[in-house]
Amino acid sequence: MRSHKPIWGERLKNQVINIICKPYNMIVFSALGSLICLILVPLLLMVKNTFILSATELRRVQGGQIGDVTLYYWKYLLLSKLSGANFFTPLKNSLFIAFFVTIAAVLLGFFLAWLMVRSDIPGKKWLTLGIIIPYMIPSWCKSMAWLAIFRNGRGGSPGFLAGLGFNIPDWLAYGPIAIILCMVLHYYAFTYIMVSSSLRTVNSELEEMGEIQGADKLYVLRKITMPLVMPAVLSSAIMTFSKAIGTYGVAANLGLRISYYTLATKMHDFIGSGSVTVGYCMSILLIFMASGTIFANQIFIGSRKSYETIGGKGNQYSVISLGKVKYPIMLLMGGFLIVAMLIPLFILVMETFQIHTGGGYGLHNLTLYNWIGKLENAKDTVNYPGIFNNNAFIKAVWNTVKLTVIGSTITALCGQLLGYICSRGRGTWYGSLVEQLIFIPYLMPAVAFAAIYLSMFSKSYGPIPSLYGTFTIILLATVVKHFPFASRSGTANMLQIGRSLEEAATIAGASFWKQITRIVIPLAKNGFVSGFLLVFISIAKELDLIILFMTPQNNTLSYLAFQYSKEVMPQMSDAISVVVLFFVMLIYFVTNKLTGADIGKSWG
Repeated sequence: MRSHKPIWGERLKNQVINIICKPYNMIVFSALGSLICLILVPLLLMVKNTFILSATELRRVQGGQIGDVTLYYWKYLLLSKLSGANFFTPLKNSLFIAFFVTIAAVLLGFFLAWLMVRSDIPGKKWLTLGIIIPYMIPSWCKSMAWLAIFRNGRGGSPGFLAGLGFNIPDWLAYGPIAIILCMVLHYYAFTYIMVSSSLRTVNSELEEMGEIQGADKLYVLRKITMPLVMPAVLSSAIMTFSKAIGTYGVAANLGLRISYYTLATKMHDFIGSGSVTVGYCMSILLIFMASGTIFANQIFIGSRKSYETIGGKGNQYSVISLGKVKYPIMLLMGGFLIVAMLIPLFILVMETFQIHTGGGYGLHNLTLYNWIGKLENAKDTVNYPGIFNNNAFIKAVWNTVKLTVIGSTITALCGQLLGYICSRGRGTWYGSLVEQLIFIPYLMPAVAFAAIYLSMFSKSYGPIPSLYGTFTIILLATVVKHFPFASRSGTANMLQIGRSLEEAATIAGASFWKQITRIVIPLAKNGFVSGFLLVFISIAKELDLIILFMTPQNNTLSYLAFQYSKEVMPQMSDAISVVVLFFVMLIYFVTNKLTGADIGKSWG
């Protein structure tokens, strides 16, 4: 009698082969494997390293051996005599800054959003442009502009006001007030973008009914409008808080001159000074705090699902008349944008032409040296030629262009691929898992995320060489950190491509890869270009993410400006900042010209 193999075994084998060999499933499994290796594994390895004794601290642990399990690093950070200076004081400073930045930025962003969407204030086109553009300017550039105005000569030359004879105290020039104001003028855009979008979906009939019942405008705003847009307000508040608590560039520029440390700046000092593992412990705590606030927001908003702002009759909204005060409010807003944005940028630009900062704008104090000067014509106190004759600047320009072009291309391609998986896999376990993994880098402050990659790739693992000090590690961290942004753009793009097109191609006998090359890619082209340019802008102004990876060979423009500022060369630092500003703004306007979209509303 002929023997038979177990039927169930053959079926299981065929099912597994069928699942694995399907092209779409191959893409899904490859994406999941890559995300686990690039996101989860580095995070887990960094956590593991904080419990493993390294050679640098071997002499401080009696009887310890390299590789032993230890709590030394956590005890040193949280329970030692230096815990106050190393952790608790920076933690208090970070929470203080994040709290007031969140309050002020949310209030300012909400007020501006309401005016732009719901009021009849004139000049909305130009005011909206003036509100959005400052977010395109790197936050660390705002801190450079602040120094150009308020620098009091501590450790260097005076700023604009000090040059006019004003006595600028340290508490105004540097420290928490300066940091908070600079961050507010950057992060208010989070609230503005989210709340303005939410206000456009709220049917104004709800507010009109309140006014018909005799409620005044302030009561309607407080009791009707605010509750309806509260999810957007809370989301922007949590996002602002998590960003503010981990921002490095602004805190370093305005805090280190008076030894005012935050978690981000203290963590950078630990990693840069050799106490790397203690810095990793701080990174984990920073990630925990940022992630905790975001998850708390998800839980809280999840309990408010009864709020419906879009109904079957559409989402029409009408503007509210401001009456006689609309022109004064318009002038007030215009004045605010001029004082808060244009004047600081003007002073920043003018400082690049000064021989002595704070010495006025007379011809006797103006020069082109900071731009085109040669070292043989320099004064004794200047050690560098003008930036356009400076090899370090030329190299930084090349590194910046290389990083932005290559990083944006790879990120945009990955974003479209991940967006395809998320859009076609909605409601499935793998679609949800991909979305959750992509979201993890978004939870992490940039400096903490860089610390994770520094922890993993500072040494070799089998065939994977050490990437420390290479351009590759900068590129890799940049790409993965921007996955959430790129995949969101890719998902929105792929959702616009109907599945019926692919289903029709399948019926006609087209293979999966033919559907991708003949249908999906051509239709996704415009979305890819838009995603590429958006990521390009974000990478071009990056400082916090790359600060830990910098070497003389890999310097970017943002890092070079930061270094010149530390070396008390404000004119050259400002000149590089102006180049970065011009670069970012040029890309922004080109983006709007090519896509015809309001790019600012897609940022977050």
